[in-house]
Amino acid sequence: MHRTIAIAGVLSLFSLATLPAAPAFAITAKQKMATCKFGADNEKLAGQKRADFLKRCMSDENDPRGPAVGTPGGGPAPKS
Repeated sequence: MHRTIAIAGVLSLFSLATLPAAPAFAITAKQKMATCKFGADNEKLAGQKRADFLKRCMSDENDPRGPAVGTPGGGPAPKS
């Protein structure tokens, strides 16, 4: 009896581990816009320069850090 309950408990834990989950680093468009506006305010941008900054910030293009290592266009992954 106890063995059956223990096995059922372990199996339920494994089934919970297979549920899809959102990545911890995912942010919403609203959060991203707030971050971009903060960056524009921090640089004291106004007018067209501010609009260009916000457009570039929201577009995810021209990342000054470049592509991630190990991704297409990011170069080879480091060897362990």
